[in-house]
Amino acid sequence: MYPADKRSENEILSTAVRSPWIKLDNSSLSMHRQIKSFCIQRETRSLLLGIVRWDSCLDTDEEHLNFARRDELNRTHIEEGEETDGPLNFELDVCHQDPEHKSPAPLPCAQVKLITSWEAGWNVTNAIQGIFVLGLPYALLHSGYSGLFLIILSAALCCYTGKILIACLYEENEDGQLIRVRDTYEDIANACCKKLAPRLGGVLVNVTQVMELIMTCVLYVVVSGNLLSHSFPYIPVTEKTWSVIAFATLLPCVFIKTLKIVSKLSQLCSLVHFIIILVVMTYCVTQIHQWSWAKFRLSIEFEDFLVSVGVIIFSYTSQIFLPTLEGNMKRPEEFRCMLDWTHFFACVSKTTFALTAFLTWGEETKEVITDNLPSFLQTLVNLCLLTKALLSYPLPFFAATETVYACISRGNCSNYRSPLFALGVRGSFLLLTLLMAMFIPHFALLMGLTGSVTGAAMTFLLPSLFHLKLKWKKLSLLEKCADIFVFILGFLCSLAGIVCSIKGLLEVFGRV
Repeated sequence: MYPADKRSENEILSTAVRSPWIKLDNSSLSMHRQIKSFCIQRETRSLLLGIVRWDSCLDTDEEHLNFARRDELNRTHIEEGEETDGPLNFELDVCHQDPEHKSPAPLPCAQVKLITSWEAGWNVTNAIQGIFVLGLPYALLHSGYSGLFLIILSAALCCYTGKILIACLYEENEDGQLIRVRDTYEDIANACCKKLAPRLGGVLVNVTQVMELIMTCVLYVVVSGNLLSHSFPYIPVTEKTWSVIAFATLLPCVFIKTLKIVSKLSQLCSLVHFIIILVVMTYCVTQIHQWSWAKFRLSIEFEDFLVSVGVIIFSYTSQIFLPTLEGNMKRPEEFRCMLDWTHFFACVSKTTFALTAFLTWGEETKEVITDNLPSFLQTLVNLCLLTKALLSYPLPFFAATETVYACISRGNCSNYRSPLFALGVRGSFLLLTLLMAMFIPHFALLMGLTGSVTGAAMTFLLPSLFHLKLKWKKLSLLEKCADIFVFILGFLCSLAGIVCSIKGLLEVFGRV
């Protein structure tokens, strides 16, 4: 179990100590000094938003030395605080294992608003219940009964890799308590590559995740333009123009500063998703007289099966967001439970939806299931999909801008910490997604190619590899075998996705 976080109480105490308009007499001053000392002692034992970041905890002696060094610094600051007669400033001092390590600066003026387990769950649900769920019935068409098994297996594997990724953020202290010593995916990579190249792992991870997040944001813009074009075919407007119109509704994203706002949008997005699923499944139930289990294939074509595997597995990816979500939870010890019920619910929802849709249309199942609906429902569902795509955009946008801003402002330069600069970073990223959506040809195929590399790496390859590297001595034989199995499966999925995507690109460009 991860240590519970008591941030709300400490924030109140911190505000009381810092407030310049509170006049203190001698007794009050003594009391506030005791409060300050108490807060420092408690905060150094807890994890405040993942601030504590150590580059490596692999060497036992070094780990013990740094735990002792942190305690010594805490005592020093407490003593200095008791001797100060000036104004009281509550500041949490953090000792890093690497003295030269500099934490990424948070977005300026961003309020630290912690999220509940439910809000974290809505974000995960938003990530794993994307618009690509509508392609699952088509995946069943090409994978048959094995597709149902893959939907269940993928949920279990992605939930497992999410848990081991978060486990890599923690190390045990001398008392056997779990302490959050790393903050991000980058920190985990740096810890694993410390002896080989201290910063190389973090750079590669950042480039990989930003690339995937950018591609995801661009895809939402492209899909929005496509949905508007199909919803209003009688209006003489090109699909790219519709993309620009949809993009205009995303401009307020530059003002998003907290994950709590993103959580609210994810909640709305999930509700819209449930409406879409409800509409499609209700229509399918009205056609129950057409259902037949004979529609399932017993024999499958290998290439079509590989495409189905990619669609099914990568509909569960959320690992990029998990370190940030867990670090922003009020009660991080509830993270594992949250991950279990979100993936279980997603598994049940996807299996039921894909099964009922496929049983309804069988061999006539189209690549996007909404194309099978009668015309009077298509427009309604397309507009709901448009709303879902636009509400899905803020989550990868926020994650990408946070990562980019952290990398730029790592030097703690005051010029990079102004609100105007942060606004410029978000605005530039927003504009970049529009330009890519407008000018990159055959973006869907290109996304399939890059996603086969970045998606598999962030979801399967890196979590299992990092877990083996950091926890090897503490893992049981079964856990080691599970990590190795996940790594091999991720490599095969990535390889298959690359082959299929390259083949698709060659076919398209060959016709040009």
